[in-house]
Amino acid sequence: MIPAMSASARSSRQASVAALRFGRLAAMGAVAALILIAGVWGSWKTAPYVMLTKGRERGTIEVTRCEGDVCTGPFTPSSPGASVPDRVVIEKTVAVRKGRTYAVVMKPGGEVAVRSGPAGVLYAWVPMGGALLLASVVVAGGLRRTRVAWVMALSGAALLTAAFAAL
Repeated sequence: MIPAMSASARSSRQASVAALRFGRLAAMGAVAALILIAGVWGSWKTAPYVMLTKGRERGTIEVTRCEGDVCTGPFTPSSPGASVPDRVVIEKTVAVRKGRTYAVVMKPGGEVAVRSGPAGVLYAWVPMGGALLLASVVVAGGLRRTRVAWVMALSGAALLTAAFAAL
């Protein structure tokens, strides 16, 4: 038989359990926040060019050549006063094919273009969709917040599915 614990032993045990619970919540919350911040950071490399197009050079690119990770082709500006660079480069993805024309926005000070329109916006936020899926596992397992985790997972899956369908 286990002897009864004294009141001071019980309170110190409860305090240590509370401290461990707080430590777990703080650590898992920090990991989930870090994952989400990394998702925003990864998405924000191209998202401002696609979403905030006012004052940027817009147009179309007809892909004529693809080598390695990039495709090139002539740029036809659609925004007034846009300069026409000699060579325009777009990232080669599974959705970029030789011989097709894509609506693009030029990154400032260079020859690099990014897809615009709904497909470009969704593609820019793909890293955030992956981060939502990954962080949902941390939120469910580490923070024990299953409803929040389901919302995060479904949001990430919807974003990735919409990007796949749009491209």
